Amino acid sequence: MIAALRREGLDEAVEVLSRATREGQVASAVLHVIQRESSFTRAFGKARSEKAMFLLGSISKPISVTALMTLFDRGEFKLDDPLKKFIPQFKGKNRDQVTIRHLLTHLSGLPDQLKENDELRKKHATLTEFAEYAIRTPLQFAPGSRYQYSSMAVLLAAHVAELMSGTEIRRFVDGTVFRPLKMQHSAQGLGRFTLEQMVPVQTEHAAPEAGGGDPTAKDWDWNSPWWRKLGAPWGGTHASAPDIARFLAEFLNETGAALKPETARLMVRNHNPPGLTPRGLGLAVGSSAGSKGCSEKTFGHTGSTGTIAWADPATQTICVVLTSLPARAMTPHPRDVAAEAVATAAR
Repeated sequence: MIAALRREGLDEAVEVLSRATREGQVASAVLHVIQRESSFTRAFGKARSEKAMFLLGSISKPISVTALMTLFDRGEFKLDDPLKKFIPQFKGKNRDQVTIRHLLTHLSGLPDQLKENDELRKKHATLTEFAEYAIRTPLQFAPGSRYQYSSMAVLLAAHVAELMSGTEIRRFVDGTVFRPLKMQHSAQGLGRFTLEQMVPVQTEHAAPEAGGGDPTAKDWDWNSPWWRKLGAPWGGTHASAPDIARFLAEFLNETGAALKPETARLMVRNHNPPGLTPRGLGLAVGSSAGSKGCSEKTFGHTGSTGTIAWADPATQTICVVLTSLPARAMTPHPRDVAAEAVATAAR
């Protein structure tokens, strides 16, 4: 048990998730909290164990970016290299100005999702096909001038990692992130696991781009075998809550297992100019990256599948809440209420 965390804060987080699963709002959830040397884990609802593997949604992004940054550690690229250096066809109409840093901090001008998204998902497109469309899609503003969250920017960053390493992204993430960090219940796509081992998403509440509300989307929605196997670097990673904590600990404790400590520090500092939403490399940073009560040193990410994970160096706390209820299903979402209880208790 965590002595430093006020017990009532953990009790409140547990009660929030217990009530949400008991009342049928959330089918499955896992709470995992670490503060310094102590940890607390609890599974709820249909989650078979504390090691249950959830579809992470956009928490996939910092994991994919970390894989790319292992190549930065080897000197294979610089953050301000133009994207066209690695993808020569990415040029013209402001594309020449897009840098790797722009991709990782959401300043590239690329859209979040392609206008052809549904069409590509319906035909079970490969990641290479998604990348080909992203390379051709018009930028929505001059690179560096605005912040716009972009899943397709992370896709192209991951595509660069594939081109540089000669390894497709599912295997590359496994070799550079999961294995060094001993994340034994994690996979980019399904990896060595089966679909039946993964927690289903409550897709009736899913985002429209994931087939939410579309009864014909069963073969391409978040629960479809195609999507679960695809390993989309912007949203197709699976992991357990304790494994996500291992991932965040690489940055909180600078273990050096996957990245050089100076690279870990680089990823959790703000790279965006004043006036634009602060972002690290693949990670949200600042108090808004966590829950109410977190410090400005906080870093983390959320996922539209119903997940939240953050680390606050000020209190040496890691909080991971994985649920099966999509983020857009209700406000406030039980993941957010539970995580805020943890943040309040950690102070």
